[in-house]
Amino acid sequence: MTTLTPIPTIAPSSGIGSLSPSTVGSNMAVSNIAGGDVGDLQEAKPEPKLVAVCDTQPVTSEGIRTLLGESRDLKFQQATDSLQGATDILRASPPPSLLLLDKAFGMQVILDWLADLRVGSLADSCVKTAIVIWGVSVSEAEALRFLQAGARGILRKTAEVPMVLACLRTVAAGRSWMEDCVFRDSGRGDRYPRSELTSREQQVLELVEQGFKNKDIAQELGIRPGTVKIHLKHIFEKTGVRGRYGLALSGLRDRGMAAMPAHT
Repeated sequence: MTTLTPIPTIAPSSGIGSLSPSTVGSNMAVSNIAGGDVGDLQEAKPEPKLVAVCDTQPVTSEGIRTLLGESRDLKFQQATDSLQGATDILRASPPPSLLLLDKAFGMQVILDWLADLRVGSLADSCVKTAIVIWGVSVSEAEALRFLQAGARGILRKTAEVPMVLACLRTVAAGRSWMEDCVFRDSGRGDRYPRSELTSREQQVLELVEQGFKNKDIAQELGIRPGTVKIHLKHIFEKTGVRGRYGLALSGLRDRGMAAMPAHT
């Protein structure tokens, strides 16, 4: 006669106390997955963008530190009061997402520094770190030269807090920024009607936007410098924009630069 060995049955568990230690860990893991913990990990928030400040007045940098202390998407990294210090910050790992640079260092000094970044050993860091120039006042000519030198934003130090944050977030996201106050001396604030320009006037306008001078435009188009002046006169009349800097800045804005109304 064959004896059958009873097969033990496992009753449904009603609590952790009836489980072995290994089973406890396994079932808790399954429970966590079912509860959505893994999903929460997959939806982790992105790391905040790092912001560095290079300002002639340390107290101003502390103001930015305090402002960003309550931000979830922007984080104050460090500050310096010299351009050499700014260079060292760009060499840091990780480099900041953006650098807020004081115009008070001097326009030509800043332009030379930006030029060195673009051709020197920090060229890669310059690409990774967007630079915002800010100052008490910035003329349209100065703004244009800064932008052509590689700056990604122009901001007034007198801007209100929401404007400062909007600028930093826009530039950190990979876009450019400039307040409409920079266009104040340029005439009409809306987009100028390119359709009203002749084909030759549009060619002249495009070269002005690229920073060409009248004699360079004349050479490029094979016309006389005096003819260039006549075309510019007609462009100013049709667009309502005053000055070649105004034309160039308006062209930048029309190509997608973020520009917000200035609050005065």
